Amino acid sequence: MSQKKKIVILSHGAFNYIKNKTGNMLIRYRTDEVIALLDRTKSGMTANDELGYGGNIPVLDNFDACIDLEPDTLVIGNASQGGFISDDYRAEVIKAIEFGCDIISGMHHFINDDVEFVQLAEKHNVSLFDLRRPPDPPNFPKGSWHKRKIPVLLIVGTDCDTGKMTTAWEVSERLKSRGRKVEFIGTGQTGILLSGAGVPIDAVKADFMAGEIEHLIDKVSEDTELIIVEGQGALTNQYYAGVTLGLLHGAMPDYMLMTHDPARDLDVTDYPMATMRLVMDMHLDLMSNFKKSKFIGINLLTFKLSDEDAKKEIDKVKEEYSMATTDLIRYGSNELIETIEDLL
Repeated sequence: MSQKKKIVILSHGAFNYIKNKTGNMLIRYRTDEVIALLDRTKSGMTANDELGYGGNIPVLDNFDACIDLEPDTLVIGNASQGGFISDDYRAEVIKAIEFGCDIISGMHHFINDDVEFVQLAEKHNVSLFDLRRPPDPPNFPKGSWHKRKIPVLLIVGTDCDTGKMTTAWEVSERLKSRGRKVEFIGTGQTGILLSGAGVPIDAVKADFMAGEIEHLIDKVSEDTELIIVEGQGALTNQYYAGVTLGLLHGAMPDYMLMTHDPARDLDVTDYPMATMRLVMDMHLDLMSNFKKSKFIGINLLTFKLSDEDAKKEIDKVKEEYSMATTDLIRYGSNELIETIEDLL
């Protein structure tokens, strides 16, 4: 996303701080390019009303309501379970194409394989982008981590939607602002959209997951000081742990950073959330057969907590785990970035 765009985010029934992940990150990091959101259940609100950031970006009923804003790009802001495009979304995408918008999708349903979308795109001279299309041909793992000279930091979490992408991006950008040569590797549609590169790891066949991460790490310039890999899912998530494990083995991290949402009692499958201690121990146990890895910090997602409760939680976690702890978005580094920089 190098050229400035006029983006409309499609998020019917999904505009909240958890479900609308791709849309929310565009609102946070590409605020000046997002001109509207589409969610008829929250029409009349603004981005700031729901998220606490994004200013007065309006939430509208449908694509027709944003035509006067002259959008040139429609981004599907959320990923449905299974990654399918509903009839409701299909209708909005068709309207956007007919208006002349490029379409960016992170669904498992590839819009470039959809005959109707492709024919309309050709007719209206617009482009279709599938962020979740895996590499072809795929890359099989080689075990090249044995020879790796650049340290790898993997961002992990107690569940999906604990802020792994945000944490990875924030750490990367903050280190770069200090003059450090850092490489961010996106592993989901949002990270790929922001950085312009990466691999949609949950769309990769299981045999190749580790290989795809390994391949991206192997391509990094030799003068890089740190490789930051965006994590996915959680080892304790009953739906997505397979993706998390494949990514872990591909990254073979030297360091890990934990993310957690202390306001949640249940994970995204409505199963009780695991403790950070359990998840940390699982990661360290899995790595122990290959190399010595360690956790170097914790980033909490405190969006749902009051300021007082958030600060208390950060202090409690910092004392319990004896490592730098913060909410990077809300309170800044709080020694976390300094801790990472000291390792370089």
